[in-house]
Amino acid sequence: MKVLSKIIEKSHILEKAVETALNLAEAHRSLAEVTVIQSSGISISTSYGVIENIQFHSDTSLWITAYYQQHQGSASSTDFSQTAIKKTMEAALGFAQYTSLDPCSGIADHSLMAFNSPDLDLYYPENMNIDLYINLASSAEKAALQMDSRITKTGGGSFDSRIGIKVFGNSHGMIQSYGFTQYAVSSCVIAEANGKMERDNFYSIARSIKDLQRPEEIGAECGRRVLSRLSPRKLRTMKVPVIFLAEVATELFEHLAVAINGRNVDQKSTFLLDALGEQIFPKWLSIKEDPHILKGLASAPFDNEGVQTNKTEIVTNGVLQQWLLNSYTGRKLGLESNGHAGGIYTWFVCGKKYSFNNILTQLGTGLLVTKFLGQGFNKITGDYSRGVSGFWVKHGIIQYPVSEITISGNLRDIWKNIVSMGEDIEKRGKIQCGSILISEIQVAGY
Repeated sequence: MKVLSKIIEKSHILEKAVETALNLAEAHRSLAEVTVIQSSGISISTSYGVIENIQFHSDTSLWITAYYQQHQGSASSTDFSQTAIKKTMEAALGFAQYTSLDPCSGIADHSLMAFNSPDLDLYYPENMNIDLYINLASSAEKAALQMDSRITKTGGGSFDSRIGIKVFGNSHGMIQSYGFTQYAVSSCVIAEANGKMERDNFYSIARSIKDLQRPEEIGAECGRRVLSRLSPRKLRTMKVPVIFLAEVATELFEHLAVAINGRNVDQKSTFLLDALGEQIFPKWLSIKEDPHILKGLASAPFDNEGVQTNKTEIVTNGVLQQWLLNSYTGRKLGLESNGHAGGIYTWFVCGKKYSFNNILTQLGTGLLVTKFLGQGFNKITGDYSRGVSGFWVKHGIIQYPVSEITISGNLRDIWKNIVSMGEDIEKRGKIQCGSILISEIQVAGY
């Protein structure tokens, strides 16, 4: 009850600051959007089980976007005093005088507002326990270091937390708030064989500290991964079927989110410019977005403009259904905002799923990709080229690790060549999918 009363008290204070700013905008015969985020947390790192660094962080930010006769200006402050709020609003209105008139600017439509936003169970604050946090980080690191004599060095263990409140208000009379928390524990170690070293890591992340994996499990998985990468070989250049392990397969769909972002569509800087209503994935694959998953890492009751978030179909039976729009890009394209000011929410890549061993059997002989190196995605052409490492597979059985190779192609072809998906769903980010099998990709080696 004490924790609940504290967040209620704090949110009332922040809501009052938002209300003050909105009243000032009204006094200036202007419209405004006001966002306040107050957060704090702690970051702890260990090295060989010993504390290396402890850092406490606390941030408070006020953002004001003011609209005066379709001219827009923005300003921010870290001070919530009446005087500071007044100066910040005056600054935003002052900047608006120097911007061009834009008929598409303005606050989002009244009918789209989240006046009664749902509670998504995102807030699990803990009384600060430094000893516990140090133990989580050091235990994860020690568990990896103690696995095998070939694990000779450490990249460290870490614990991170963030606890905060977000308040949004605008001139439609909307003022809504929600609390959020996030905790993470990770381990990173280095193994050595035949004079060559490999590095790998593993982490767990959750809204509640109680939902984190045990540090011993985190360390064990970290150690298993780095040992499996020792003594990698090179591959010759060829075209082969490829599996993207679930945690890297998510990037294939992150590129989709970039390509269908309304800003890129409006600026004609996407290779999917005319793809709405087109089949871009196999018919068995769909992508559903759900912003309201309880405890979800990517859940939010409203977007950065106060627009109500809703479940939606991004891809249905392989066919692209949506652009990702905020109010401005929606108006530019003659459409309505669908609540994507600030990015995507939880995407579920849906379709028939197979066990990972079944996916390996389907692959037969080819490449299993477990790591990406560098960036290599052109959003205008869809061309795709990435350095990768992973494992060579023969007759459905993993043979040995491989590195110093590059895969390349065009995302349109890669997406359409998706054959199947695994049951090993990656759940630590905005996109949830299993390992993805691609029928053929160009691999550049020696």
